[in-house]
Amino acid sequence: MLATTSSPLSFVEVRRRFDFRSISIGRWVTAAERDRSAAKFYSALVDLMSALQCPELVISLRGSLSFQYGIGGRPGVAAHYDPGRRCFSLAKNAGPGSIAHEWFHAFDHYLADKVYSDCPPGMFASKAWLSDATPIAHSLNDKFYRCLNAIMLAENEQQPSALFKASAEVDRKLGTNYYSKPEELCARAFEAFVFDSQVNNRFLVGDTLNNEEAKLGLYPQGKQRQLICQTFGDYFSLLGAALKNKH
Repeated sequence: MLATTSSPLSFVEVRRRFDFRSISIGRWVTAAERDRSAAKFYSALVDLMSALQCPELVISLRGSLSFQYGIGGRPGVAAHYDPGRRCFSLAKNAGPGSIAHEWFHAFDHYLADKVYSDCPPGMFASKAWLSDATPIAHSLNDKFYRCLNAIMLAENEQQPSALFKASAEVDRKLGTNYYSKPEELCARAFEAFVFDSQVNNRFLVGDTLNNEEAKLGLYPQGKQRQLICQTFGDYFSLLGAALKNKH
């Protein structure tokens, strides 16, 4: 009697479970590359759910998020998020560790008009915070604002945080305006939170304690890191509980 083998996990199963708006695969992606990446992506999203203590609809942002694999890549960029199309893209044969960062960009963008009443279209919630947008009163939103405060402000909430200062210094040395952008600060802080949740999935998130960027202070450290992880944990656990109570 011949042993049967299960078929490889596909992006069809990814879309079915998480309810992405659409999933598109590049025409130059081979079947083997597609199936290998689908399995890794699926596992990463399951681990992200575990880290957040949230259901599938949070991962796909209530079915509003699209995903592309091996399409529209940028040279040297493993993954990116396009706010105009609300689309998360992963490069063909991309290196590990980029999913948590780019997913948070999508979440940050999705959340903007739900936490601020006068947020311009296309703006990230983190950028709206910096622009003094008008908060929408809600206990869940209050938890999110605490996350932003922990990332961008010092403990006394009167001065910029150590993370912001280190990021601004790197930007100054490089002559850029990238690392100190609020959306980038928050995405890296979220990476640290996911990494510290000990999901142990390097396709989802890389080492935010010992890589070169961490050595430059581009990831939160010490007491600030602990506070960020605590505030993110409080926020997502409350979000997850609220959604579960609705079902």
